Amino acid sequence: MSSVESHQEQLSQSDPSSSPNSCSSFELIDMDAGSLYEPVSPHWFYCKIIDSKETWIPFNSEDSQQLEEAYGSGKDCNGRVVPTDGGRYDVHLGERMRYAVYWDELASEVRRCTWFYKGDKDNKYVPYSESFSQVLEETYMLAITLDEWKKKLESPNREIIILHNPKLMVHYQPVAGSDEWGSTPTEQGRPRTVKRGVENISVDIHCGEPLQIDHLVFVVHGIGPACDLRFRSIVQCVNDFRSVSLNLLQTHFKKAQENQQIGRVEFLPVNWHSPLHSTGVDVDLQRITLPSINRLRHFTNDTILDVFFYNSPTYCQTIVDTVVSEMNRIYTLFLQRNPDFKGGVSIAGHSLGSLILFDILTNQKDSLGDIDSEKDSLNIVMDQGDTLTLEEDLKKLQLSEFYSIFEKEKVDKEALALCTDRDLQEMGIPLGPRRKILNYFRTRKHPTGINRPTLQSASEANIPKESEFCSRTSEARSEDYLDVGIGQVSVKYPRLVYKPEIFFAFGSPIGMFLTVRGLKRIDPNYKFPTCKGFFNIYHPFDPVAYRIEPMVVPEADFEPMLIPHHKGRKRMHLELREGLTRVSTDLKNNLLGSLRMAWKSFTRASYPALQASETAEESEAEPESSSEKPSDSNTEETAVADKEVLPINVGMLNGGQRIDYVLQEKPIESFNEYLFALQSHLCYW
Repeated sequence: MSSVESHQEQLSQSDPSSSPNSCSSFELIDMDAGSLYEPVSPHWFYCKIIDSKETWIPFNSEDSQQLEEAYGSGKDCNGRVVPTDGGRYDVHLGERMRYAVYWDELASEVRRCTWFYKGDKDNKYVPYSESFSQVLEETYMLAITLDEWKKKLESPNREIIILHNPKLMVHYQPVAGSDEWGSTPTEQGRPRTVKRGVENISVDIHCGEPLQIDHLVFVVHGIGPACDLRFRSIVQCVNDFRSVSLNLLQTHFKKAQENQQIGRVEFLPVNWHSPLHSTGVDVDLQRITLPSINRLRHFTNDTILDVFFYNSPTYCQTIVDTVVSEMNRIYTLFLQRNPDFKGGVSIAGHSLGSLILFDILTNQKDSLGDIDSEKDSLNIVMDQGDTLTLEEDLKKLQLSEFYSIFEKEKVDKEALALCTDRDLQEMGIPLGPRRKILNYFRTRKHPTGINRPTLQSASEANIPKESEFCSRTSEARSEDYLDVGIGQVSVKYPRLVYKPEIFFAFGSPIGMFLTVRGLKRIDPNYKFPTCKGFFNIYHPFDPVAYRIEPMVVPEADFEPMLIPHHKGRKRMHLELREGLTRVSTDLKNNLLGSLRMAWKSFTRASYPALQASETAEESEAEPESSSEKPSDSNTEETAVADKEVLPINVGMLNGGQRIDYVLQEKPIESFNEYLFALQSHLCYW
């Protein structure tokens, strides 16, 4: 800043009109209306790192106005926090930093911007620092007031800015290797445009989001840290999802929004991948990973293995705990920041995330009384059916040396019955004694009437009871709570602090996983204990998606519900395909009918009496045959009409309404469904 200050001093010394005694001369100068100085309107920006490059993004107009009001309020900016982006980010005005509220994200720099220059490689404008922008503004004010241009300034980064006139201001980058005397501006390389005020640069500034929030949706991602083909995180994809929702409000519900009859839907991401891979499992995997095809193996370890982690009881417990605790934490924080929120809550899951949410919902309790009664029954059984002390039980198992550990951790028999293999491992108990202790206490619980699936097989760890949910084979029924003796502990599903209204599954493999677990049919009367609605939404070419309705009504064959395009009707190629199918069916039926009539005319006898009798018989037979055997076209049309008109009972999983909903593929995707298969699984954002 020394060069800037010295330049200001030179300006004040060389220009006598800038002295205090000549202030009155400014008022006497006769200037055109276009030469009058008008203060610049500032706008607030924040910096994001996109593709390893800094990109300055403007706040929406409402947020920028709030920041400017807080800045100009006269109060101390230190410790002043301004919520922005619908309350998802907080700007610490004194620090000039922007922090995410609901998820972990690197803090980004915030700047009050008035002057900009065009970037190097792209055409996006970059704001100058606030201090140097103030110097530029003061120089511009002197130039336009005195009508003296050709002003030259040097920035703290040795960049040269020349103000030729109000319409032409240029910026020169310093050239490496220049001598100590510097070089002339013409030798500084290609000049870049300098603009004053955000209204003179090409940048999209949104109006802002409605303050009223009508509904809250938690979005859980699938496998891996990336959620689409651009390798964006769940936060970035949900931001796009939210933007699409806001755009649809403007196009489809504009009048209701203007009348403040509706607010908006808030979408918040839930990340479980990072906590899972921060447990140290990546280090263990790296030790056993082969060095060849390094990138592919890294992708496998970081993405594909998430499916196997979820099928492992140990890591499945970590994933479930993370998802539930994150949703509960975010929900509690959301209510704290939005105390007037009266709307409902829904949850959405993509790919494996939908399966995680499905397992969580099927293991929820409808009320707190269910959990309390379960604990009470456990206490009664332990009191009535077991008279030995913990020390005597351990002595019986020849494991008396571990009693001191339990005594130190204040673990009694009731607490030990609730311990998992991981809990005992954290206490420092070796593998063999752990197996003995777990098997002993759990086998003593089952004969006394506790019907808890504490030791299930790995394929049954994540599914509800057969009496509540599905029908199994007779062999599976007898092994619902079989102690298989291999240490596969059950997953304890935490409880949500709210009751979701709707569960949305995008590109979901729920149907496949339930089938692999041995479940053949979902009871039509089954419904989630705490969730009323369930929508299974998928792209027709998605290789990971499976249907749900055939598991509820296996005897019926019907198509999924087609989701209409947001602009109405069906896509053009779908209507064209249906039209061509209908025309070809009509042509085929007409051609067959004509050939049939021609064949009858050729084979008809030439005797008049016989001909008359056959004609009479045919006239009598034709109405019967037409009534008994309708044409193929009538059959198809009737079947289509039945599918569209007759209601289909698909059980209570979605309150009696349809469950499977299919998106309309794009015209280009219909040319080769294999080519767009991967993209189809990642298109839901």
